[in-house]
Amino acid sequence: MSEAVTTEEAADTEAKGFDALKGMGTQAEDVVVHERKVDAQGRAYATGKRKNAIARVWIQPGKGKITINGRDQEVYFARPVLRMMIAQPMDLADRAGQFDVVVSVQGSGLSGQAGAIRHGISKALTYFEPELRSVLKPHGLLTRDSRVVERKKYGKAKARRSFQFSKR
Repeated sequence: MSEAVTTEEAADTEAKGFDALKGMGTQAEDVVVHERKVDAQGRAYATGKRKNAIARVWIQPGKGKITINGRDQEVYFARPVLRMMIAQPMDLADRAGQFDVVVSVQGSGLSGQAGAIRHGISKALTYFEPELRSVLKPHGLLTRDSRVVERKKYGKAKARRSFQFSKR
């Protein structure tokens, strides 16, 4: 005859098992310490991406000049909305006018490039001053916007649009 295990006994052994497991593992550090990443010239480097645009961004202490592909930001981005988008990380961190920014950007259009530059500036700021991460992260500036254009499929006019259908 086999002995039947009551539900109370099974619960007791299960509870003991979980309690034993709790004490076994090592306690993981909840606080992640981010270190300052600066090169020999005192610059912080980061790469920002948006759509098909890739921006390489260098920031260093300065007077707030932003240079994009060798041109001033007012010349490169004529639309004020795009310039405002680029300045957003500096404004949120209260660092406007304190850093010179040099950007090399390629791919996509002006809107995608502005998003890539904003992402790169945000990352570079956190590398230069790790304590700014808590300011920029809640606003979503450190998250790469992964939305890209959907590819065209065969048998379709565009990615999803079908060719016109007519009975005549």
